[in-house]
Amino acid sequence: MALPKVVRVRQSFDRTRLGDVCGAVAAGLRNLGLGSRLRPGARIAITAGSRGISNLAAMTRTAVDVVRQWGGQPFIVPSMGSHGGATDEGQKSLLADLGISEGSMGCPVISSMEVEEIGKTSNGTPVYLDRHALHCDGIIVINRVKPHTAFRGEIESGLCKMLAVGLGKHKGAQQMHAAGLGTTLVAAARLILARAPVLAGVAVLENSLDETAEIHVVPPEGFEETDRRLLRQAWQTLPRIPFDPLDVLVVDEMGKNISGTGMDVNVIGIGPRVGGKMEMGQPVVATLVVLGLTPESHGNANGVGLADITTRRLVDAIDYKATYTNVLTTRLWSAGRLPVILETDREAIEAAVGETPTEQVRFVRIQNTLHLEELEISEALLPEAGKLGLTITGTPRSLEFDETGRLRPWQ
Repeated sequence: MALPKVVRVRQSFDRTRLGDVCGAVAAGLRNLGLGSRLRPGARIAITAGSRGISNLAAMTRTAVDVVRQWGGQPFIVPSMGSHGGATDEGQKSLLADLGISEGSMGCPVISSMEVEEIGKTSNGTPVYLDRHALHCDGIIVINRVKPHTAFRGEIESGLCKMLAVGLGKHKGAQQMHAAGLGTTLVAAARLILARAPVLAGVAVLENSLDETAEIHVVPPEGFEETDRRLLRQAWQTLPRIPFDPLDVLVVDEMGKNISGTGMDVNVIGIGPRVGGKMEMGQPVVATLVVLGLTPESHGNANGVGLADITTRRLVDAIDYKATYTNVLTTRLWSAGRLPVILETDREAIEAAVGETPTEQVRFVRIQNTLHLEELEISEALLPEAGKLGLTITGTPRSLEFDETGRLRPWQ
């Protein structure tokens, strides 16, 4: 079957980025004057989530070093809800893949699913917190602020969510999702801030190229305002697929290190498939193909159900226990369903294109939903690419597959 030829194009994004990330974290923590308030030997928990946040390991190590300079005893707490199969070792392993381990951090990583209920919100939702974090002398929260994939609000992913969902571990994440993040998240975070020893938050804003653009180190009373303000900025820098509608969108890889749903729904525009709505700037995609699962996902393919077609190699990489633990926690059932499974990348792409004439098919290939500076588009989209101001960096060529039918990796 004939497939459309593709052309590599580049989008132009604002590349404003922070030069000294570690310096910004260290200065921000010191400026809060926390060192003089801590007793010698104070045990300080530092959160670490499962997302592929740029410079996360370096920022975390900096926080560890600053706490030591204060005379404290830092330790890392995996803060990722039910990820890692909701097991101690699974979460510790996820952090190791992100460069966060006892060896690289120079401090203990205390991974436990033990939580304690610290109270209930006004709607009766129990709020849980990691036991080790709750009973230490202080907590430093580190997280990126960005739009969430499953709900809308003034506060979405950020410092407050790390408290209510990440530090709530499996049990806490279940309660938050069941009650509705949009209505319960902030109330739960306020309860934690009132009853747990939270010292500071390190809020990270990234640019459209997944690079650290800004770092804001704030006291507990600044969590909500910081989350609100940076979320508005994050919407402005969210990378987009500039073509709408599309006949076929091919995503080379999905994964938990990329998005909670494997592929960021805010980018690929398939909100209705997870019970949401189409929003401004999101493309209508007739057929979505996802080819592979990142190794960093450890088999968690939550979000694969967003696709229409996938491959045997992706399905063979699925750890169903880890995936279904995630799905049962979030209650986004469609995210855990299996698409049509075809044996090879070639077969999957051929099925998506179908009988649409190659000169007419509106086709885009991306590496993943984090990296959208470069796209491969069909010739039918070239006139629009010019009008959109995209830079054409190549000439039309055929998609390249190896002898097993696997698409040549993105280079």
